[in-house]
Amino acid sequence: MKTAITELFGIEHPIIQGGMHYVGFAEMAAAVSNAGGLGTITGLTQKTPQDLANEIAKCRDMTDKPFAVNVTFLPTVNAPDYPAIIKAIIEGGVKAVETAGNNPVQVLPYLKDAGIKVIHKCTSVRHALKAQEIGCDAVSVDGFECGGHPGEDDIPNFILLPRAADELEIPFVSSGGMADGRSLVASLAMGAAGMNMGTRFIATKEAPVHENVKQAIVDASELDTRLVMRPLRNTERVMTNDAVERLLEKEKRLGDELKFEDIIEEVAGVYPRIMMEGNMDAGAWSCGMVAGLVNDIPTCKELIDRIMAEADEVLARVGGYQNAA
Repeated sequence: MKTAITELFGIEHPIIQGGMHYVGFAEMAAAVSNAGGLGTITGLTQKTPQDLANEIAKCRDMTDKPFAVNVTFLPTVNAPDYPAIIKAIIEGGVKAVETAGNNPVQVLPYLKDAGIKVIHKCTSVRHALKAQEIGCDAVSVDGFECGGHPGEDDIPNFILLPRAADELEIPFVSSGGMADGRSLVASLAMGAAGMNMGTRFIATKEAPVHENVKQAIVDASELDTRLVMRPLRNTERVMTNDAVERLLEKEKRLGDELKFEDIIEEVAGVYPRIMMEGNMDAGAWSCGMVAGLVNDIPTCKELIDRIMAEADEVLARVGGYQNAA
């Protein structure tokens, strides 16, 4: 299946694995890329730029296919060493970068000069237009369904994707709620040139996370995510657990007086305990509503092959409706 996204990134299938904290290691990225998609290493999971350089080199040893590095620009007092991170990406020969968070305009010239294609994660049409204006090659349009940070507009993909198609000139992929061949065909129908999956890729054999995490996604329904940090305007969709319900109770009780310090125990530094140790009640971890569509733990190749086969079936069925009409 050729689309503007497969052509842009030099991949076989229009499927991207998004950057995910303590999931996007070399093993994950290489497995997705080897299966014909675009795998992604999560830059800020690595503790130092040198660690990131080592992870990129490790991924190169595991695949000869294109892969990306995610760089999230955080509004923080102690900012990561972004210049060194960008240097590691360029020197590592990476050809695609997924940016997220704040505007990446400061690093674009360096990435462009190195011939790197940039796809920016956006939760609104206005942000996508800004990404286009500053020179991003593509955008990932994240609907309200997505795990992690869905923004504050609460627009689901059935509206957001066609709106993006109406406004954008650069290609975009759908993100949030994407799981199977139906997701891909629906995304294409609404103007996207591919899809980005996060939660679905955590529940794969190669995902370097604890089995408890994978099983939690398989066991969950579409009703098992919660929105936390809404009062702080830093909304995050997470899997429910004891810590998350405790956090929500604090938000309700403190109301307008809520400060980040009040919930730090449930949200700060919990990912290693969850993703690596499998302590599922350690705190809040990003998970999309799409968990309700995840029922097994295949290999990345089995998953991507199945998605493409399902997409062909759906397209044939739609063609059958047309012929019948």
